[in-house]
Amino acid sequence: MKLQPDPHSGANTITGYGDGYMEINQVPYAHAVLLCSDGAISEWSAKSFDALEANHFAQMIALKPELVLIGTGRQQRFPKPQLLKALIDAKIGFEIMDSQAACRTYNILAGEGRQVLLALIVEPT
Repeated sequence: MKLQPDPHSGANTITGYGDGYMEINQVPYAHAVLLCSDGAISEWSAKSFDALEANHFAQMIALKPELVLIGTGRQQRFPKPQLLKALIDAKIGFEIMDSQAACRTYNILAGEGRQVLLALIVEPT
């Protein structure tokens, strides 16, 4: 699915997504990413949902977002509570959803000027 960027927002924008890829600012990515609404796009070391560990959540916290959207792949899955506790302790809000829903929600929040971080798992086709 292709999405149209908002040329006035100045934020990183998800411009497309599908099985095995996502597109940020019209550049395709086929690996997990951490995407800040107003900053860096970096490869996230999480290779799959089942591989999520405490260090993956520490990467999110280090970026000091207001809110984290965690895209868990093709379906919504919930990380272990002990992993989410790090976000709670850091007083960072979070939402967990499938990756496509996370992309759509990210674009809306980034367009509103929110300090949002998208932590997205891209599953291979």
